[in-house]
This record gives sequence, structure tokens and C-alpha cells, in this order.
Amino acid sequence: MVRKPQGELRRGWTTGACATAATCAAYTALLTGEFPDPVTITLPRGEQPAFALNRQEITANYARAGIIKDAGDDPDVTHLAEIIVTLRRGEAGTGVRFQAGEGVGTVTKPGLPIPVGEASINPVPRRMMTETVQELSERYGDSGDVEIEISVPGGAALAKKTWNPRLGILGGLSILGTTGIVVPFSCSAWIHSIHRGIDVARANGLTHVAGCTGSTSEKAVQTLHSLPDFAMLDMGDFAGGLLKYLRKHPIPLLTIGGGFAKLTKLAAGHLDLHSGRSQVDFDWLTGKLADLGAPESLIASARTANTANQVLEAARQEGVPLADAIARGAQKAALGLLAGETEIEVLVFDRAGQLVGSANAR
Repeated sequence: MVRKPQGELRRGWTTGACATAATCAAYTALLTGEFPDPVTITLPRGEQPAFALNRQEITANYARAGIIKDAGDDPDVTHLAEIIVTLRRGEAGTGVRFQAGEGVGTVTKPGLPIPVGEASINPVPRRMMTETVQELSERYGDSGDVEIEISVPGGAALAKKTWNPRLGILGGLSILGTTGIVVPFSCSAWIHSIHRGIDVARANGLTHVAGCTGSTSEKAVQTLHSLPDFAMLDMGDFAGGLLKYLRKHPIPLLTIGGGFAKLTKLAAGHLDLHSGRSQVDFDWLTGKLADLGAPESLIASARTANTANQVLEAARQEGVPLADAIARGAQKAALGLLAGETEIEVLVFDRAGQLVGSANAR
């Protein structure tokens, strides 16, 4: 977990913006024999950043430009990666075509916005690069028939730190971005990946998926239900992001798995389970103990407990089924966000990955 720095954070540029700038530089060089450096592009919202070239190469057959991605203060795995575009002339009438080079993935499962077999270059970066080619072809009187090959040295290794393998994107990274700008710690990329995971699961006919708060609960749920990797949605702290998308894009059964503290927050109505944005309400938790008929001594100790897990262990020692009650509460909260087409199972695990509480799907 990377902690958010204090103070104003510096924004960065998406891989899509870097690829567009490299495309602009390479096509300009192919047309004029010279690379613009720095190269300026226009982003979807009108910003016009300039990018310094890290690589420039031109031959009779192609022009190649590379840009080092600067993600600003965001903990982005592609920060300082080089985004390289090799641009070649295409056959007459073929327009702009895209290819995956070294370190850029290929889509292998349906459900993503790019067809199976295509380079994992998302729609907005494709549009940005296509518009750049069109603008330059009109300016210099060229046909605009080009092949754009994007590569990211080391991208295959970096991709293992992303959700790409689960989404069926194999061989490397995706070229991403809807605005061209990386907003540090915005969490939008994470939530976007949850949504794409649901899309892939639906497109491949899955009827059971799981969202877990961490690796321990995820491993336990996957083993328990023998779910494939692409059924495991990387929910993390973003229960709301997962559930709200499922409301419009339902799957028959969702298992929510997590630790006691995280699911206590969900049961209490919190949809963002991050410790910096929601806290366990110990008064609410002791109220649950009272509802279960717990001894007064247990209730009193819970009010002054340091952690939720301390309360859980005390309840287990007294034989009070607190984890089951939390599972039912989390289930009720989750079902309250859905439209009735998805059933919910909730499983509560201790820190060792042992199941301590559950609420079965109805």
C-alpha cells in the first residue's frame, strides 16, 4: 500500500497521451524528415502539453519516437516506462491500423471495448492517435494510411502487477486513458478495472463472481468455490464501485469475501472501506453484540477495544456468533444497492484465512 503524500500533488500523463505524442513526432518525421522536440498535442479536454522525446529514429521504411511516461505523484506501475511508437506507411486505403509491439498486450477474452485479437489500445487513445494522423496528413497532403506499432520495453513484466492477466489481456500492458491526464490517487483506474472485470465475466457467461477486500480472503474464496481467475473481481476497498456497476450489469451470484473489520464497515453502510475514508463504529458494533444477547462484560470490553478483530476474538471465546451477524448485515447493505437480479453471499475470514462467519445467498 502506497500512502498518499501530503500537500498538492503533481498530475501526470497517461500511456495514451504519451503514445499520441510519440505518434505525432514519428509521423511528422516520416513526412518532413525532422522530429519535433518537444512535441505538443491536444488532449480531449483541450489541454496542450509538450513532451520531450527520449528516442528518435528514422529510416526509409519507418519513423520511431519514444517518450518516458511521467505519472506525476501517482503510484502508477508505468511511471518512467518508455512508450515507443514505430510508424510505417500502410497500403492505400487502409487508414490507421494499430499493432501491439513488445510489452503491449493482446485482447484474448470478449467483454472489453477492444475486440478479441486486437492490440490492447483503448478507444480514446486510438481516437487521439487517429485524429493526430488525420490532422498531419491534411497539413502535409499525405494519404494518412499508416500502421502504428506501440511498444513498452519491460511491459510484460509490469503487466503482471496489473489486472490485465485476469481480464484476458496477455503479453503486456494496455494503452489507456480517457482524458490523457493522470490524477494522483484518484482511484479511478482501480474502479475502471473492476467494471471491466464485470464486463469480461458477463461476456464469457460466468454466473458466479467474487469481490474480496484483500489477498487472504480472495485466495480463500477462490479455493472454496473453485472459481477461475477472471471470476475474481479486484474489489479491494471499493465495494460501492463494484455493487453500483453490478446493479446495471448483473451477474446471478456474487460472493463478497473479506476480513471482519472491512465487512463490519460495509454492514454499517460504508461503501468505501479504506481506513482513511471510513472507520469501524465501535458503538454500532457493541449494539450488534447486545442484539445477540452477549454478556455485559463482553459488551463493556468491546466499547474500549483497540481493534475490531479484538472484539471478534472476544466474541468467539464467548460463543457469540458476531461474525455471522456482520455477514448478514453486509449482505443486507449490498442487496440494498442492487436491482434484485444478483444474489449475494458474504463470507467473513480471520487473518489466517479461516472462515469465521457467513451469510448464504437466498
